[in-house]
Amino acid sequence: MTPVPATLAESALEDPAAFQAAVMYRCEPIVLRGAARAWPIISCADLRETAKQILAFDTGKNVDLFVGRPEIGGRYGHADGDLRAFNFTHRTMPFREAFQRILDTADVPGHETLYMGSLTSETYLPGIERLTPLAFLPSTLRPRFWIGHESSVACHYDAMDNLACVVAGKRRFMLYPPDAIHDLYVGPIDNTIAGQPISLAAASTVPDERYPRFEKARHRALVADLEPGDALYIPKLWWHQVEATGSVNMLANFWWDGFAAGPDQPYTTMLLAMIAIAERPPAERAAWRAWFDHYVFRPDGHPLAFLEPAQHGILGPLREGNYGRIRAAAMRLLRLGAQ
Repeated sequence: MTPVPATLAESALEDPAAFQAAVMYRCEPIVLRGAARAWPIISCADLRETAKQILAFDTGKNVDLFVGRPEIGGRYGHADGDLRAFNFTHRTMPFREAFQRILDTADVPGHETLYMGSLTSETYLPGIERLTPLAFLPSTLRPRFWIGHESSVACHYDAMDNLACVVAGKRRFMLYPPDAIHDLYVGPIDNTIAGQPISLAAASTVPDERYPRFEKARHRALVADLEPGDALYIPKLWWHQVEATGSVNMLANFWWDGFAAGPDQPYTTMLLAMIAIAERPPAERAAWRAWFDHYVFRPDGHPLAFLEPAQHGILGPLREGNYGRIRAAAMRLLRLGAQ
């Protein structure tokens, strides 16, 4: 297994523009050692002091707490042999109570494993962003928190760019490139653990006859081991399995789309393409693939590169008003199709 590159010029972390140019355009994961080391919630030596700092921002809202039987060892996922069910239960309780239970039961032998995640700061901890500054991220971003016992989160992807920062405990990320999707045996997209489909094969440590293609992907894994203060940039669509190995683990992450031209998301486009194209005859699908390559993916460059820019029409730069023109044309066609 190959470690994720861990060297980066300090100039790349000066501001969002420098970070986008030096890191994000590569569309590859990279470890940022010590990027969050100065956060007050990391620099304190005692976990309960960290909890005290975090709870100072608590709004009293209820959270969804994952509860796993001791025998699953914190490996939250689908129930054995049933992709419609999961191997954990949910409990709803105030954030403060859930946090305290995680702390109090962390080292109790044979106790249930507890985990809560994707806690948006604006909902649960407004103002805590003052304790999580990162100069190289857009100032509008707010952190989400993930807190729990030792755990393993199944291999999944995010549709947004992700910066994950370890606050307490240790994290190991196993990462697979987007083009490994075929070999990962991805499960249902509409019955998921926490919003995203997961790889059914990536958790296996030995060859599994149910997932023979995974052996082609296994050697492609990148491994990133993080300690408190370390951060990992994960580009959108990179698959990652996350293992938290401390008795209490905390992580803060930031999600954003660094290259969005507007509010429309690529995943939405893919869903529309599935219903419009996926079950057409193979030859017709191949024809549409050629169209998508020509106009969308552009491996040979701009489709109208042989003309002067003034003649490109709505295929000109999106920022020059063509985003709105293309979107309006698509909406008209969707309305006509619904009639």
